[in-house]
Amino acid sequence: MYTLIQETAPDWWEVEALYDLCFAPGREALSSYRLRDDVPPVAGLSHVARDPDGILAGAIRYWPVQIGAVQALLLGPVAVHPTRQGEGLGGQLIETSLDVAAGSGWARVMLVGDAPYYSRFGFARLGDVTMPPPTNPDRVLGRALMPGAWDGIAGEVTRAH
Repeated sequence: MYTLIQETAPDWWEVEALYDLCFAPGREALSSYRLRDDVPPVAGLSHVARDPDGILAGAIRYWPVQIGAVQALLLGPVAVHPTRQGEGLGGQLIETSLDVAAGSGWARVMLVGDAPYYSRFGFARLGDVTMPPPTNPDRVLGRALMPGAWDGIAGEVTRAH
């Protein structure tokens, strides 16, 4: 029903319009966006979902971040057009892109989101990892893409260097 493909440069503004539609005004004022400023998304991990007519139905992006000396992926945003929600497309975007990330050698991924939703994809609260304020610590979630990838990881999330 949908084709999931890697996002390309020509998709950028269409994806941005989808994010504007799906998220509250001022979304770019969130602390997670400061980690993305002037940092390109991770090549090959951001995906778009298009219907058979080529219409954008959903999108997901990933960004590199640092936690002390280790790198992690920051998942987000992920969005599904309001007319396509409830069809499982968000889950497809998450699982497909996480499979690509794991196959590309990434060890860990994190996000800021609702634990009840993201726990179904293996995400759990990262108690020792802190996002820049004013992020609610209960919404800082992570998933290991390799066994033990979050073991002993603690500290503040900063922009990738």
